[in-house]
Amino acid sequence: MAKKATANFGFRRVTPAEHTKLVDEVFDSVAARYDLMNDLMSGGIHRLWKSALIDRLDPQPGQLLLDVAGGTGDIARRFLRRAGAGGRAIICDLNESMLRTGRDRDMDLGETGAIARLCGNAEALPVAAGSMDAYTIAFGLRNVTRIPAALAEARRVLKPGGRFLCLEFSNVEAPLLKRVYDLYSFNVLPRLGALVAGDRDAYQYLVESIRRFPHREQLCAFMVEAGFEQVGARPLSGGIAAIHSGWRL
Repeated sequence: MAKKATANFGFRRVTPAEHTKLVDEVFDSVAARYDLMNDLMSGGIHRLWKSALIDRLDPQPGQLLLDVAGGTGDIARRFLRRAGAGGRAIICDLNESMLRTGRDRDMDLGETGAIARLCGNAEALPVAAGSMDAYTIAFGLRNVTRIPAALAEARRVLKPGGRFLCLEFSNVEAPLLKRVYDLYSFNVLPRLGALVAGDRDAYQYLVESIRRFPHREQLCAFMVEAGFEQVGARPLSGGIAAIHSGWRL
């Protein structure tokens, strides 16, 4: 009998369909406080990491970005500011609540119409093949049910010469930093999630999902298998996060 497919939802094993549903429920719960929690959890350092991602991408006028799991639009707005004239951005996110939160933010900033939004799964993007100059995914790949499938889709939608960039939590290597980071992650973050977002379980899952995410070397290997070239990873803040990059040649 064939073994039933399962996926990691934090430290639990669930079916792929359950995984997609559970992840959607997590972001339904935290959407309204997502950006605030990012600032509180990282002490604002996530902003520096995102700036480093945009620096690495080096947006150019006229380019079209697909930001997957882009939710509230943080990466897309940064891209548009750097790309200047003719730059365009599309956000594709599985979760409608995150997309609505992003639209509301656009209205607050007076930027309605600057960013197009699509509801869709990273494993089956509602985007034409070979249509994107760049693909970014920031703190979203670890929530995907089948990472290799998402990477294959990323390559499919990129033009020849297109750039793939993934910003994600990574593996801390320094023993002392790892010990402090683990204590903070498992003891402070779920309590902060309960206090600020009203959902301890969602942030417990997010902490566990970080620990289940592939190490840098393994993710790079997945990228190569998906057909990306010139693949590399740059650790940030002692390995707490990393930028993975590759080209669709």
